[in-house]
Amino acid sequence: MTTEGMGAAKKALRQRVLALRDALSDDARAQKAAQATAKLLELPAFAGASTVAAYASFGKEFDTHVFLAAVLARGKNLLLPRIVRERKELAFYHITDLDHSLLPGPWGIREPDPAQCADANVDQIDFMLVPGVAFTRRGERLGYGGGFYDAAISRTRADIIKVAAAFAVQIVNELPLEPHDRRVDLVVTEDAEYAPMPDMAGDGAQSR
Repeated sequence: MTTEGMGAAKKALRQRVLALRDALSDDARAQKAAQATAKLLELPAFAGASTVAAYASFGKEFDTHVFLAAVLARGKNLLLPRIVRERKELAFYHITDLDHSLLPGPWGIREPDPAQCADANVDQIDFMLVPGVAFTRRGERLGYGGGFYDAAISRTRADIIKVAAAFAVQIVNELPLEPHDRRVDLVVTEDAEYAPMPDMAGDGAQSR
């Protein structure tokens, strides 16, 4: 597939999945997010992590507020990203106060205020919650198109656990992929957990 064709395929899939996601009622979205959050907080990888990188949700995506508060309540280090447009990358900062340390950034996404938050090294991350538009059961990910998280993941340690929280309507069978696209280690929805298992036949994923 040509570069132009790949871009068109990704754009069409984003539009289709986002339409499904955004069609969920507010009540359904809140209930499903609560169910997925409960699963996240029970993960052994989360329990064993000292430093957690996550993101402040926006619009109608999976609501991360309860998860972020739980990270701080459990005494873990919380890192959130800020978009650095001139370098086209994410810079991570330590967050200790969700109410007063965040400012509106690009696209209305709340991000750390550099005047109040200490910068962080990605080598500190043990567990990363990764956003996205669509995912496969194999952990393949389609982001919003900026490439920020693909680049950020490539800078982290190889042993960190990368987890995506999404709604079931965001799970697809196949994604158009390019060499720079990064996978996650686990996809958690309101009704399942998909952990890629390379030694398994079929789609290479386990739902449990």
